[in-house]
Amino acid sequence: MITITRKLEFDAGHRIPDHKSQCRNLHGHRYVLEITLVGNVIEQEGSSDNGMIMDFSDVKAIAHQHLVDVWDHAFLVYAKDTPVRDFLNSLPNHKTVVIDRIPTVENLARTAFDILKSAFIDRYGTGLRLQKLVLHETPNCWAEITETE
Repeated sequence: MITITRKLEFDAGHRIPDHKSQCRNLHGHRYVLEITLVGNVIEQEGSSDNGMIMDFSDVKAIAHQHLVDVWDHAFLVYAKDTPVRDFLNSLPNHKTVVIDRIPTVENLARTAFDILKSAFIDRYGTGLRLQKLVLHETPNCWAEITETE
């Protein structure tokens, strides 16, 4: 099997409610998302995707539909962070995404992986699947999740 990776970027805010330092405050990041897919190469003469695992533009479109457009310029808030949820709800038309986990980069990566895993699973009958997801919170800090078979 061969892997392909597509990199995408989005901006989002969050806070870590119980953090001992500055991350307990409302703040934002320019997230960089790397999506690695594994699968067999499509071998179908005349097909636009012939010779590919998946067209990179299709990877981008699916990732945008299921995750990037949902999270971009949103505030990612922990479901149990009631004071911040109440504050965000008081802002008219505010883009808020409620996360069931504290929105650390590790938990956001796991949530993103869970969302995208089902979006990419075996779309062509070639064994296509999400193998790895990397989420950079800053240029120097990131979390990686690799699917184990």
